[in-house]
Amino acid sequence: MTEVVPFSTVSHQDDEPSVGHKGARSQRGTSAGTKANEGQHSASAHARATHARSTHSGSTHARSDGQTSAKLHKFIVNRLPKPGEPLHEAAAHHFAVPGKMLRSKMALQAAEMLNVDNAAAMHWAVSIEVLHNASLVHDDICDGDQLRRGRPAVWAKFGRDVALTLGDWLVALSFELAAEAAQRSQTPMLVKMLAHHMKTTTAGEAREFDMVRGGSWQDYLQIAADKTAPLLTAPLEGIALMALHGSAAPQIGAYFRFLGNAYQIANDIMNFGGSDGAATSGSDLARRAPNAVVTVFREQLQTDSAKAFDDWYNSGCVEQLQHWQGLIMTSGALSETAERMDKILIQTKRCATGLPPEIAEVISPVQSLLEQVCHRAVDELEIPEQVNNPN
Repeated sequence: MTEVVPFSTVSHQDDEPSVGHKGARSQRGTSAGTKANEGQHSASAHARATHARSTHSGSTHARSDGQTSAKLHKFIVNRLPKPGEPLHEAAAHHFAVPGKMLRSKMALQAAEMLNVDNAAAMHWAVSIEVLHNASLVHDDICDGDQLRRGRPAVWAKFGRDVALTLGDWLVALSFELAAEAAQRSQTPMLVKMLAHHMKTTTAGEAREFDMVRGGSWQDYLQIAADKTAPLLTAPLEGIALMALHGSAAPQIGAYFRFLGNAYQIANDIMNFGGSDGAATSGSDLARRAPNAVVTVFREQLQTDSAKAFDDWYNSGCVEQLQHWQGLIMTSGALSETAERMDKILIQTKRCATGLPPEIAEVISPVQSLLEQVCHRAVDELEIPEQVNNPN
């Protein structure tokens, strides 16, 4: 799965209030005008102070986020194979650029709010992060993606065998860390929970292979949710379990299935705009990877056109790729896909209202970050003038 955007800190600046109309003094005289000017100066000073506090808050958050990233990265590196040991070079290469570490940061923030033991929380957070990275190493092999985070993917640099083995090793490390977190927090269910989420993610990947032969919108949503949601759900679910709030698990899971679907749809839209990090625009269509836009386009076709598309799609050949990609770009499938994504985002917000307040506060930055990706996908979407329906 392509990682789209880095964490960024946005400083919200308050505009200074306007001074008002010149010469607008009343008949009360100079005294009233002086007071008005004083009020205006006071308002301006207040705005500048608010701006300064906002900027300071943003800078403080950026420093804190950077410190958390450094702490997590150091913890991960310390658990990787040492120099001279098998897989050291491949592991060091992959984690040289650690990514956003979104999942582990969620876990640590939730642990702080729910008063979970720091050491247990750190082990659980890194467990999820390592498992996520194992899935990325394996995904790059399956998808044939040669770049990861702007650098050669492990398989592209060290070969498929090394990449496959590193992914397996990272899965083992993930469960080792989860077991240590379970022991420290006296929460043995953590390991079973992690196994459940890994099984769901793997099943989603397997369903993706089946969907090469075509599938419905509901099939697509299940695959997207199974691949994306489990490792977004696990960080908070594990912390909630350690804090004896295990009853929140169903709501957390439902929330991230919606959010994960919206996020994946945004990636799929950007794939056709060439802004998702893939080498070429529409690469999902070329390699027959499940894509929301392609699924919507297929739904819109009538019998003869649907058969022609299915025959070409199932053949796996790249001839006529530009023909079908052009039809997709001018069919209205992009705009329809964006509308469906917006509806899922609305469902996500509704689902968030049922979460415990502490969990809702933790996921708020995640919601904002992924919403930015979704909105960016729409903003960058240039819908060409529709031509005659391919039907």
